[in-house]
Amino acid sequence: MGSKQIAQETFDDAVQENITEFEMDPEEAVREAVQQFESQGVDLSNIVKAVRQPASENGQKQKHEILLTLDSLGRAVADADLAEMAEQLVVFTDQCKEQLAFRYLAGQNGAYSVVFSACQLASGDRNLRLKAFYTLSAILDGQPDLLDAAGQDLLLQTLREYREDAEMTLAGMRCIRHACLKHEQNRQDFVKGGVLPLLTGAIVQHGDSADVVRTASSALRIMTFDDDIRVPFGHAHDHAKMIVLENDGLRVLIEAAKAFTDNSSVLSELCATLSRLSVRNEFCQEIVDLGGLNFMVTLLADCIDHPDVVKQVLSAIRAVAGNDDVKDAIVNAGGTDLIVLAISHHLANPQICEQGCAALCMLALRKPENCNVIMEGGGALAALQAMKTHPREVAVQKQACMLIRNLVSRSRDFSQPILEMGAENLITEARATHKDCDDVAKAALRDLGCKVELRELWTGQKGSLAQ
Repeated sequence: MGSKQIAQETFDDAVQENITEFEMDPEEAVREAVQQFESQGVDLSNIVKAVRQPASENGQKQKHEILLTLDSLGRAVADADLAEMAEQLVVFTDQCKEQLAFRYLAGQNGAYSVVFSACQLASGDRNLRLKAFYTLSAILDGQPDLLDAAGQDLLLQTLREYREDAEMTLAGMRCIRHACLKHEQNRQDFVKGGVLPLLTGAIVQHGDSADVVRTASSALRIMTFDDDIRVPFGHAHDHAKMIVLENDGLRVLIEAAKAFTDNSSVLSELCATLSRLSVRNEFCQEIVDLGGLNFMVTLLADCIDHPDVVKQVLSAIRAVAGNDDVKDAIVNAGGTDLIVLAISHHLANPQICEQGCAALCMLALRKPENCNVIMEGGGALAALQAMKTHPREVAVQKQACMLIRNLVSRSRDFSQPILEMGAENLITEARATHKDCDDVAKAALRDLGCKVELRELWTGQKGSLAQ
């Protein structure tokens, strides 16, 4: 995708020029403009690729449909016409959901202030406020910068006032989730404002609602993200500790899972959040003590045909296996065989191969007894098959190399069987293909007992070689 940006007006002018100067029909004019700008390396992801609506009789200039709807909504809000406002909120929400470019154009033209005013105007009408919050969620999707302090206060206040209302709670949490994704300052502001107990409280209060539990779990997880490239150091780790220590997050999530034993999408979401909360040794152990490991292993066995679920469970197992005692618990629960089965069953899926190898790698680390179980269960062969299947996937190659190294570093007897599976050629190829694999591949080859050629780099100084 190109890195150059243009304004919507620049694109619209090019389309209009194609229509007036070159007599193209509207669809052809848009296609030609798209091709023209993309050939110049312009990123058009935030551009509405359509012809503006004709100018109105009162002399207004041409506008895109999303802006015409925004104008209608703005008039309804200014006139306090609640019936018209309700109708325009629905239309505007549907248009915003169509694509990011529509939302972006609306956001650049004052949509947030109009929607925020609509939320305030609807304060006495629960159903109308629900519609306004749906619209707010739609406009914030991919545009977290739009939210201001007043909007944050409104969302927190609504979650407190409507804590017993599942629909309002869900609408508010969706807004918060969109506002916090890739926005560290919003995350910190919401946490300071008390959002964490509101989210865990929503799971407890509405534990029978799959949508509420799923969305609250997702919002909690987003609070632990470090995905805002504008901020060098976020509070992801601190937020994870607060969720666990101050809000009993692990117990809340694991208890919630018991109500959805047949709902793989909810369980997958809970697994993903538990994975993000496994930031300390004692947290990993607490997950096991609360029954979290049992539900992960059961979920992996029951949903082995669902790749999205399998990927999340493997990631969670990998995370909790950072605790050495938990490693043993996973192996004793039959986790090793299920991980190998998952890799073999989804061999064409690089993400599952990566997470599966990474989970086995963690189980093998500092644990010779676990290495025996992994070898007997076919773990080394599955990892090598993953390497063979995904030679261009650096993450798969790296995790598989690390697993092989962990298997043989304290159990040299495994070296010959693994070499007979073709490990040396695969690891050598990974080292040659991927620069990021060089260190781990070299270590794996060395521990396998293979001859390792050290790469030497001439530094330009007399008598100096750097390897």
